[in-house]
Amino acid sequence: MELPIVWKEVQKHKSSEVLEIGNVLSHYFPTKHLVVDKYEVAPGVINEDVIEFKSKKKFRLIVSISTLEHVGWDEKVKSKDKIPKAIKHLKKMLAPGGTLLVTLPLGYNSYLDEHLRAGKIKFDEVFYMERTSKFNSWREVSRNSFKKKPRYGSPYENANVVVFARINTPFLPRQVRKGYRLAR
Repeated sequence: MELPIVWKEVQKHKSSEVLEIGNVLSHYFPTKHLVVDKYEVAPGVINEDVIEFKSKKKFRLIVSISTLEHVGWDEKVKSKDKIPKAIKHLKKMLAPGGTLLVTLPLGYNSYLDEHLRAGKIKFDEVFYMERTSKFNSWREVSRNSFKKKPRYGSPYENANVVVFARINTPFLPRQVRKGYRLAR
């Protein structure tokens, strides 16, 4: 369900303007953009932790599909504050007018769920999708519509609620923008 939404956004940009955190899209579509994935070894994939990844380039679009929930959680030493740090770090890599688009399954990482409930991670736009059947049917729901905390793997396999979130950076004023170069 996440793939077509994110892929549509990726196709609006040149490959050199896109950074993907977590090697997901290449399993479904032909891709040429930069990919950072700490664990998946594949041609063209940079194997670094998202927080340690540095780039002189600024990106028009940074995407992450059901990946950031693993940050600080699926590690030898769990870190409650690593996800907010990762999002802050990614935001710094956005070009003026750029977008960070992430999907986050709820119920997998209790630290992430807690940050989202408490509003510790700020997004410009957020919407929620809830799985309604074992046949992978989904519907958009409000944040307040959950009667109980969403559970990963229950009642259906894998994610049952997915957050789509976007951060947009403002454009620079024209006089500052003149000498600015985007990623190539």
